[in-house]
Order: sequence, then structure tokens, then C-alpha cells
Amino acid sequence: MQKYKMRLTLQNTCKIFTKSIQNQYKVSFRRTKLDSLFKQLIPTPFAMFLILYLTFSALLAILYTYIMARTIFFWHELPEWVLPQPFVPHTKITVLIAARNEAEHIESCLKAVAQQNYPPSLFEIIVIDDHSDDGTPQRVQQLAIPNLRLLTLRDFLEKKPEKITSFKKKALEIGIAHANGNWIVCTDADCTMGENWLSLIVSFLEKKQLQFVAAPVCFHQEKSTFERFQSLDFVGMMGVTGAGIEGQFMNMCNGANLAYSKAAFEAVGGFSGIDKLASGDDMLLLQKIARRFPEQVGFLKNRAAATFTFAMPTVGAFLQQRIRWASKSSSYDEKQVTAMLIAVFLLCGNIFLSLALSMFFAPIFVAFLLQLIAKLIMDFYFLHQMCRYFRRSDLMRTFGLSFVMHTAYIFTVGALANFSSHYEWKGRRVQ
Repeated sequence: MQKYKMRLTLQNTCKIFTKSIQNQYKVSFRRTKLDSLFKQLIPTPFAMFLILYLTFSALLAILYTYIMARTIFFWHELPEWVLPQPFVPHTKITVLIAARNEAEHIESCLKAVAQQNYPPSLFEIIVIDDHSDDGTPQRVQQLAIPNLRLLTLRDFLEKKPEKITSFKKKALEIGIAHANGNWIVCTDADCTMGENWLSLIVSFLEKKQLQFVAAPVCFHQEKSTFERFQSLDFVGMMGVTGAGIEGQFMNMCNGANLAYSKAAFEAVGGFSGIDKLASGDDMLLLQKIARRFPEQVGFLKNRAAATFTFAMPTVGAFLQQRIRWASKSSSYDEKQVTAMLIAVFLLCGNIFLSLALSMFFAPIFVAFLLQLIAKLIMDFYFLHQMCRYFRRSDLMRTFGLSFVMHTAYIFTVGALANFSSHYEWKGRRVQ
């Protein structure tokens, strides 16, 4: 009996030991399986990079789509201004033209301004010559236009020598000081315009009680595909300008067609605070006035209110022009404008980066396609609408090539403007 009990006890002990070993192996097996699964869930460094890169690329595409959708919406919301009939103006206007080496174009410009359908007693033209050496002032003096005056910047600087960074701002400042008009209308010496240009501007500002008016600028008489690309790009810029002002999310303008009250110019201190930059006589002044008079800035949406100028004939001249425009972006008071420009710059750069990386890492091709398609669709729809409005549907024939050139130049000019603020303009090396 005792032996039987001892045998039973031994058997039970063996069973317990065996079961304990089995359980231990099961737990070990489960842990090994869980560890393996956990390691599989943790991405490798490359996988982590891929996830972050695709997410960033998608966010850029979404942001660009939002910016363009908002622009399209507010362009359509912006009502077209129609010249009232009959229209009897009451505002005295001074048209200012700062000219440097524009002998080839100044006569056409001044004749177009002189032929305005606007009472001669209510407007004058002042040309301020900026050290031209091609006979520009002599061409002005030869014109028999009764309400035309010529001022030369050299004469004023000789009387009161000072270090000048922006010669154009100084020229405009002198012109405003000698202006008899209550409103200043600015255009460039190589521009022409229709006969109702001044009437449209004045009727708009009188009715809306504004302090600043931005109006369209278009290229014309293109001679090459490259110049047609610039025209298409500029038509888009006009849409962005009008939509930004209408939606109050981006104050932009072009110095070749704008107007502001002399009182508003004096109220914001003129060009003080922005006179250290060679450019910015248009957008930086607009942003100063918009900050002081936020509800009294408007965009004149009317084809007949446009001024017409010429695209740059060479890639070098084009890049210098765009670097000059981009160089003032860091001085914008409206940081949302800078933020949107950075977003577009990053998208364009990322498109080319994704294409390059996809040659080595195939999954990144998804990012390239996503951004390319988003930009392609939004650009095509927007530019198609703008070309229809300005009656330049012919420009859409170059859309494919223009799309590639636009994407490349946005990134190139943005990079060059940030690395170097020096550029050459009309024979003058400026910063």
C-alpha cells in the first residue's frame, strides 16, 4: 500500500513537471511570435521616410488645390465694372510715368494717354526721366501734348544729393510732389491703353469711394512661343490679383496700371519704410495703404481698363524681371501672401524632386503623379477661364509647354531670389 502511494505521488510530480515545461514552452513560443509580429509592424527607416514624404507631397497637392479653388471662386465673385452712361467725371488726375531708356516706346505711350476719353482740363501727364541715355527726354519734348510735363531726376538729385536705392520710387515721389491732381494714376513708358482707360478708373473709384485701385496688365504682340508663355502666365497673374483683392486674402498689383489718392499716399508716409528696396513701388505701397484703409482697395475688372506691354524677348531678361519682382517678397507685410508663395514654390520644387527620386525609389512616383495631376487640372481650368475672359483663348494652345516652363521657373526664380537679391535692370545693377 505504501509503495502504491509512493508510485502515485511520483507520477503526479512527473505530470506537474511535464505540464510546467509544456506551459513554459507555449509562453516562450507566444512571446517569440508576438516579438516577431511587433518587429514587422515597426517600419524601417526607409519606410518611415517614404510615409513622411508621401504625406508631405499629398498635403502640398491639397493645399495648392485649395489655393487655386479659392482663387477661382473669388474671381467669379468679383463683379465686372461697367462704365456708367452717361459719365461726368469730377476727379482731377495726374498720370505719372517714370521712364528710363524708353525712347522706342514713350511716344506711343504718351499718345495713347493723351487720346483718353476724359476731359483734358481734369488730367495732366508728368514724365519723370530716370537718367536715360537713349534720347528719351528729347522724344518727350518733341511731342505737342498740351497737358504734358517733363521732369528729370538728375536735376533734382544734383540740387539735393543723396544715396538712392530705388530710383523709380524717387522719381515717382518727385512726380507726386509736383502733381496737381487729387489722384495719381501710374503706368509704364512702354505701355499703351484704350481710350476709356481713365474714365473706367475714375468712375470705379468715385462710385466705390476707394483709396487704391489695381487694374489689369496684359502682354501683346507676342513673337515667339516663349513670349506667348509669358502672356499666358500674366493672364493668370491678373486673375490671382483680382481674386486676392476681392477675397481680401492677397493684396497684389502691377505698377504698370494702378491708381491711388494723393491723400492716401501722404497718409501712409509715401514710400518711407520701403524705400530701401529697388522694387516695390506697387505691391509694398498697396499693402501699406490696405493696412490703413482695409475696405477701400479694389480691383477694376474690365478688359477695356487694361494696359498693354511687351513680354521679355530672352530667357535672361525674363529671369532678371522675375527675380526683381520676387526680391521684394520677404518685405511683404501680409504674411499670408508670403505663405501662399512659399506653398506654390515648394509644390513646384517637389514635383521635380519626386520625379528625380522616383528613378531610384519607384513608390515615390505616386507623389510625383499626385502633385502633377493636381497642378495640371487646377492650372488648366483656371487659365482657361482667364483666357476666355481676356479673349486670349489662343494662348491655351501653348498650355502643355507653358505648364512645364511655369513649374520650372517658379522654383528657379524662387531659389535665385532667395540666394541672391542682386539683379540687373535696364543697365543698372541693383539690389
